[in-house]
Amino acid sequence: MLRHGDWELHLAATEEGLAFVGSRDGGEAEMTAWTSARMPGSRLVRSEEKLHPYADELLQFLEGRRDAFTLPFAMSGTPFQLAVWEALKSIPYGDTESYSGIADRIGRPSAVRAVGAAIGANPVLIAVPCHRVIGKGGALTGYRGGMEMKTTLLELERARRAGNQGKA
Repeated sequence: MLRHGDWELHLAATEEGLAFVGSRDGGEAEMTAWTSARMPGSRLVRSEEKLHPYADELLQFLEGRRDAFTLPFAMSGTPFQLAVWEALKSIPYGDTESYSGIADRIGRPSAVRAVGAAIGANPVLIAVPCHRVIGKGGALTGYRGGMEMKTTLLELERARRAGNQGKA
């Protein structure tokens, strides 16, 4: 578990990379349910040592010292979900995109609702930035980590990007 301020993040990784980041609200029960659904027969083993590199990058991100993740991900999903999650990773730091924009990015402009469902199934909060997806009119929409977390993440990114632009 990674703690940052009031947040508790639960992490899971495989030998291939980071597989799950969940919030305090879902907690360990959410991670266990996700593992049972996505990796049947697997069991969770606590290894702070193996999770340390992932926790360190997440902490650096949350502290505004990192704007991209370099460690690998091990995400399992349908081909459609994987396409959506890849599109999420292409949203620039500090920017936002609409659900219809993501649907357009993956070449499925009429699949806006399915895009929303795939985003909701994103197992790796923060690092795969589903928090950057907002309603077409600019309204903040649901987030598995909670609306407070989504708002805070967007504010962090915008503030850091604005600060970096002033240095250029």
